[in-house]
Amino acid sequence: MRKLGRTSSHRKAMLSNLATSLLRYERVTTTLHKAKEVKRVVEKLISKAKKDTLASRREAGKMVKDKEVLRKLFSQIGPKFKERSGGYTRILRLGQRKGDNASLALIELVERVAPVVEKKKEKVEKIPKEIKEKKPPVIEEKKPPVAKKEPFFKRLFRIRKGKATESSD
Repeated sequence: MRKLGRTSSHRKAMLSNLATSLLRYERVTTTLHKAKEVKRVVEKLISKAKKDTLASRREAGKMVKDKEVLRKLFSQIGPKFKERSGGYTRILRLGQRKGDNASLALIELVERVAPVVEKKKEKVEKIPKEIKEKKPPVIEEKKPPVAKKEPFFKRLFRIRKGKATESSD
């Protein structure tokens, strides 16, 4: 197991969070080494989800803290991979990160269902070219100049009626 430059508790929490995010969104971008480590965790979780027993739910609950994601794991993801004997995730390399030149990777579930995007069915009326070309020029209104605020020192010592007055101390 890679240490990833973290303490054991930090590493366990990070892998738990990455696994939860991967199961929730079915696709996560991270560094290559983190992706390889979280792949091990997620593959075991999906194998447990295929059994769907109380013991396997409790085992998976140790790693996935979010109950909603745990429910999704056992109701949707586990049955989807019932016929598959392994290899539930894939890692695609994305190149290098600009800041620290770390190698990035995309990890996703193999049988990922793409979200359905509904297209608008309303057609926009086409404007003839003649009308488009004859638009009147837009005239911008000039804003009046804004009076500058008097500096604090001058406000403090204003000259009024020939006297210099100070604010009350």
